[in-house]
Amino acid sequence: MRPAVQSLSEAKTLGGIGAILVVLGLVPSVGFVLAIVGWVLILIAVDRVSKAVNDRTIFNNVLTAVILAIIGSVVAGLLLGFGLFFTILGGGLGPGAPADPFAFFSQLLGVFIVGLVAFWLVMIFSARFLRRGYDAINSRLNVPMFGTVGKLYFYGALLSIILVGFILILIAEILQIVAFFSIPESPPQPAQPTATTPL
Repeated sequence: MRPAVQSLSEAKTLGGIGAILVVLGLVPSVGFVLAIVGWVLILIAVDRVSKAVNDRTIFNNVLTAVILAIIGSVVAGLLLGFGLFFTILGGGLGPGAPADPFAFFSQLLGVFIVGLVAFWLVMIFSARFLRRGYDAINSRLNVPMFGTVGKLYFYGALLSIILVGFILILIAEILQIVAFFSIPESPPQPAQPTATTPL
């Protein structure tokens, strides 16, 4: 079994690098790949933390969050893609169909809203699991920044429907770097009870 000190040291390095790559996900063309690699490294780091503190629920919560985020993105993309395809065929732009721009754009807007709401709901559930995992890391390692990151991700997901939430998520991604690099080299020792002197 890997010693706790070694696990946390690896978690600090891998998680910090992964968090940096997640922020670099904003880079055009290659950003998506960098973000995926970053989240993989973060998952490995969280796995190390889970083993160091002997709490697998931490890894399970963060893994669930990442899986839900991927599913949400794929489902929303497919929904929008198929919706747009069938809207074009049936909304007046298909071969031989009468032109009706108002009906077409109404259907297109409806498809966009449905896809956006579906993505929003899945991201809220994803952020909820991420917050659970990060709150547990904060509790076990006494790194309050993880608690802050979890809250920002969650409230950012809630508010992403009005776009302002994406600013909170960006802040969370930046602070996530600080959180991982703040992981201690060894698990905090439980406080020893103080002896009382009899009167």
